[in-house]
Amino acid sequence: MAKRHNKKRNTAFLYEVLVRELTKSVVRKDAERKNKILSILKEHFNKDTLLYKELQFYKDVVSSSGLKKDYAEKFVNYLKMEHEKIDRQKLFEEKNAIISKINKALSKSIYSNFVPNYKDLATISQLFDEDVSVKERVLLENNIIEKITSSTEEKQEMKPITNLAYKTFIKKYNNQYNDLLEEQKQLLNHYIVSFSDDSLGLSIYLNEEIGRLKDVINSSLDLEDVKGDPRMIEATSQVLKTIDEFKNNPINEGMIKKVLKIQNLAKEIQS
Repeated sequence: MAKRHNKKRNTAFLYEVLVRELTKSVVRKDAERKNKILSILKEHFNKDTLLYKELQFYKDVVSSSGLKKDYAEKFVNYLKMEHEKIDRQKLFEEKNAIISKINKALSKSIYSNFVPNYKDLATISQLFDEDVSVKERVLLENNIIEKITSSTEEKQEMKPITNLAYKTFIKKYNNQYNDLLEEQKQLLNHYIVSFSDDSLGLSIYLNEEIGRLKDVINSSLDLEDVKGDPRMIEATSQVLKTIDEFKNNPINEGMIKKVLKIQNLAKEIQS
């Protein structure tokens, strides 16, 4: 049985959710929360910490692509050997400290922040986990080697959209679903500019919008028309499952279309 991944123990995930929460606090002009997050980042991810050192290993893997297979294999083996030099007990204690600080200063809700490459970070985390079985570790290594020897998938999936392609996308969607809702226009606007800000604005928007949609869909289970109909309950559960799966998938056109459809459904529920 595969070992269950604990995202709170994933150094890169902790860093990513803090950065996203920091960006949200800046956008909302919440100076107090911004300063709390900056304090946590400076204390726990400064260059003297093992968290910082481990974070660099994650970044080395995530930023690599298009490598030759023999070089990729040596690269992964080297990273594993270097990671094994880290004091596991001290790293464990540092993770305990930052998790405790986050829970007390910010709240556990921060772990629900949308991290587009979470699935990749989970794979890397398990690669460094000495408690993972040999068989599973070999599979993880192969997955990572395949990823870093191919051209960057997310860049291919999120290639820049021309104005013509954007207009065509909206026209096709309008023809299928009539006029766009205001929230759908916001989503598409964030999507079109995401290529100029490394998807940061889109990620922030999706993090909040997906949370809102999940709340609306969840609330529909209390409606008389829904809770009295097993088929409606099943359909609603499927939508909630799709929403939960977003965090494990890269942001691409397919995902955007799914969110647009769920936005329509949420509007119908609210009406």
